[in-house]
Amino acid sequence: MTLDNYFEFLAPNDIRIKGHRIGIETILYEYLFKAKTAEEIAQTYKTLTLEQIYATILYYLQNQESVNQYIENWLNWSHQQRENQRLHPSPIVQKLKQYKAEKLKQLQENAH
Repeated sequence: MTLDNYFEFLAPNDIRIKGHRIGIETILYEYLFKAKTAEEIAQTYKTLTLEQIYATILYYLQNQESVNQYIENWLNWSHQQRENQRLHPSPIVQKLKQYKAEKLKQLQENAH
């Protein structure tokens, strides 16, 4: 079995672990940015085998330049999405913020 057999290459910006909806970026973020071991990652993502996690790490090590670009693109996209959500909150988020502000105001008024 080759290393590529562990993955589904859905698009240049969407590589998933075969049989799962989990993208390689999820595992590699834990590994690279949170310094978690494969065993620790397996505790979080119980549907993945340790072999699949190690395959993901090995895929990264063998393709560092392209995978680093993949992760950088994913991080940039994630930041853009969060900023877009912050600037354009959904109606429910707006209502929750309004409710929170009203409750905070009531608490402050009751404290006086």
